[in-house]
Amino acid sequence: MSELESLSGGKYDRLMILMPPGSAKSTYASVIFPAWWYTQHPRTSVISASHSLSLAEHFSRRARALIVSNEQYLGFGIARHQRAVDMWTTSTGGEYLAVGVHGAITGRRADLVIIDDPVKSQADAESARQREHTWEWYKSDVTTRLKPSAKVVLIMTRWHPEDLGGQLLDQGGAEWRVVRLPALAEAGDPLGRSIGSPLWPEWEDHKALTRKRQLIGERAWSALFQQTPLPSGGRLFSTDRIAIVQPERDAEAIVRAWDLAATETTGRNDPDWTVGVKLSRDRNGRYLILDVARTRGSPNQIEELIVRTAQKDGTKVIVAIPEDPGQAGKSQMSYLTRQLAGFHVVSSRETGSKATRAMPLASQVEAGNVSIIRADWGRTLIEEMQDFPWGRKDDQVDALVRAFTTLTARPRLPNSTSVSILSR
Repeated sequence: MSELESLSGGKYDRLMILMPPGSAKSTYASVIFPAWWYTQHPRTSVISASHSLSLAEHFSRRARALIVSNEQYLGFGIARHQRAVDMWTTSTGGEYLAVGVHGAITGRRADLVIIDDPVKSQADAESARQREHTWEWYKSDVTTRLKPSAKVVLIMTRWHPEDLGGQLLDQGGAEWRVVRLPALAEAGDPLGRSIGSPLWPEWEDHKALTRKRQLIGERAWSALFQQTPLPSGGRLFSTDRIAIVQPERDAEAIVRAWDLAATETTGRNDPDWTVGVKLSRDRNGRYLILDVARTRGSPNQIEELIVRTAQKDGTKVIVAIPEDPGQAGKSQMSYLTRQLAGFHVVSSRETGSKATRAMPLASQVEAGNVSIIRADWGRTLIEEMQDFPWGRKDDQVDALVRAFTTLTARPRLPNSTSVSILSR
């Protein structure tokens, strides 16, 4: 509510609230907020729009009922002569109109427009025609009905990169105050949650969210629950923007990050790979993929590869390894701690969906800030990036994302540091 109050007070006039389904965003923004708004702006006009007139009328009924039941506290009520579901007025001269997206609002002017859930379904979100229809409705109908100092609130769950929220951010994102609250917290969470913490644990805890993610798949999860819709077709990485270059020697920092697998190949199965990707960052903030080491083997063979590769890379290269909370992972880390004495070793747990973790790297690829040296292993890495996150294998991408995350967390690194890998 504090963001809505700031909008009402004039701190900004465009507010976008992006939250997952079932997070009570409509209760606060489309039911409680209009009633409170009239206490601050008694003689103003509010237009509330949703993907259908029936949903808009649902919010209208709830807001109107809230005012009726709390009239003695609010200081106003609903005028007797105008109590229709889709259009009513307050006893102090406020006006309220409920419409469906694409519905005509000609002849009405608004001090406040609330657009709640403008997208009805995945089918509508995937339809270019429906997306364009909604965009034209906003440009031609909504914006022309706004009074000079009018305010707009958009409350939605993201469905597609080019949905209404996405197009507004592309066209004029700087003028919008964006409140994005994913179901599972990410780095820099606006509520101060630790990474991976659920938005409303009393309602839906981490276990329930994980079950839902496994059911709906990563693409729907990334869009609906994390508010980061993937590009059409599921391609996250614009691999055509990755240049093939010669190795450079002015790297500010280098990391070899690993994605571990423990299942050996038997000739009949197709297990995951253990992958170590070597990535550098120069002083201009550009990234260069230097090497990929891959193997399928026993835990002992994997441990030997990690140690042998670290010795080949040298002590100036950071070794980044995923932290497995299980007992097997602890034993492996204990062994590697002893074997990698003198190396700078970091470890961290995997949190959030693969696609969500990869988004910052994808942005750098899109900006043309990621290159790769010419090597035999380059083709399989690029192919895996092209298929991510829907491809059959993602081990190389996971290792690359870990390397990128490690470098961005350490923009200035010492030449050599000895630390224990997982002190407990």
